[in-house]
Amino acid sequence: MRRRTPGLRREEIAQLCGISVTWYTWIEQGRTVSVSPSALARIADALQLSRAKRAYLFELSGKKDPHIPDLVASPIPAEIVALVSNIKAPAYLLDRYWNVVASNRPAQALFTGWLDQKSSVKNLLHYTFCDPSAATFISDWEQRARRLVAEFRADCGMYLDDVQITAIVERLCADSAAFKLAWSLHDVVEKEGGERRFHHPSRGLLCYQQVNLRVTHRSELKLITLLSKAT
Repeated sequence: MRRRTPGLRREEIAQLCGISVTWYTWIEQGRTVSVSPSALARIADALQLSRAKRAYLFELSGKKDPHIPDLVASPIPAEIVALVSNIKAPAYLLDRYWNVVASNRPAQALFTGWLDQKSSVKNLLHYTFCDPSAATFISDWEQRARRLVAEFRADCGMYLDDVQITAIVERLCADSAAFKLAWSLHDVVEKEGGERRFHHPSRGLLCYQQVNLRVTHRSELKLITLLSKAT
């Protein structure tokens, strides 16, 4: 006989996780129970949660995902910086804090007033929410800004013990009412590509297809590339 409802039953999930059905039910209901990081990891695996939802599960629990290795601050590999520089389309590299740690000339020409400046820190979230020019430069600013926060929450959920993440969020909440509101919604989504439209001050409306990639051996690094499209 076919099941009326697709997916695993509670009993099956509990068995896969190595916990009792009662215990799993309490977790599902949000009761105050003590759950180990390894048990949460087994639940996430059994439910086949996406990367974003898995990160949010651990954020809600206040525990660190045991599958995420401790990251030690280290220089950006020279070959990765060279790769960004040699891409013909606008491209930039984000670290785990969403600071731009490398960008090429096409990106600097596109994001004038931001990536072409000599400031030591170029943070994507700070630019989006705290630079007045961003709201007019990004054609669908309200939707894009809200999604960026959801993507960042999915990312930073993996680094709950990183005090710099906390400092970034607190500073943005203090500096931007829009960020504070979006952060309070607790949305989580994977960072994805898609169409991006910008109103360049001298070149007019520009349309791109954004492609996002992660560096295999440095998973905290994200390569953002913008492929030109006809407007």
